[in-house]
Amino acid sequence: MTNDVDTLATALYAATDDMLKEHPDLAPWRPPVGIAPRLSDAELVTLATMQAILCYTSEAKWLRHARAHLRHLFSYLPQQPGYNKRLRKAAGLMRSVNRILATTTSVWSDDVWVVDSTPVECGRSRETVKRSDLAGWAEYGYCASHSRFFWGLRLHLVCTLQGLPIAFALTGAKADERETLLDLLAAECELLRERPRQTLIGDKNYFGRGFERELSEHGVQLLRPARKGERDGLAQPCSSRCDRSSNRSTRPSRDSLTSNGTEGAHPEVS
Repeated sequence: MTNDVDTLATALYAATDDMLKEHPDLAPWRPPVGIAPRLSDAELVTLATMQAILCYTSEAKWLRHARAHLRHLFSYLPQQPGYNKRLRKAAGLMRSVNRILATTTSVWSDDVWVVDSTPVECGRSRETVKRSDLAGWAEYGYCASHSRFFWGLRLHLVCTLQGLPIAFALTGAKADERETLLDLLAAECELLRERPRQTLIGDKNYFGRGFERELSEHGVQLLRPARKGERDGLAQPCSSRCDRSSNRSTRPSRDSLTSNGTEGAHPEVS
């Protein structure tokens, strides 16, 4: 294990520990009298964050890796059942810490966002659908990119061009992408309050005069491909940051985008 990983883990622990000292309400509730956990909340957050950074999807494999390479950083490493139980109880803490850490990065203030949704398949057999605990929440939906139906949920994600998640939501498979996006922006109203001229890039499913008008009222400029039979609009330049990211394959071309703005004078790309 390189010193860079050790340094990152140490920095994560120090930042999380200081954060919990300033905001003790973020930590899961515990009775004032009792046995203190052998793995502190700051160590748990550090361990879980390192698991995500190093791309370990299996908790058992990650704990084996941690015992072999990160044992000198943690005085105690739990077994997989105990680790999973602690993570479930600390879900709120993980969300809060991840959001606070994200706001300290330079890409958090990016003035260009990308929005999209993807299916989260939860089962294929009929027996799974009938017996799953997700019954009543998960539902059948259609995935146009794979041209097939699926049973499960849909993940809606707003992120920067660099891939930093800004907001997300898990909904039923039939949830409307436009309504979910508006609900996300309403729930995270402080995001738009801090960014009065935000640019949002989406696919052709994010359309509709009422939808685009509501985004415009929130100070969001929508850029999307023109739908079939729709007159191509004049695309406004995303931003200087978007222009600097032109080497990314995910950036749509200017000619293929339509804007929710009026057909007035548009600034030229510098």
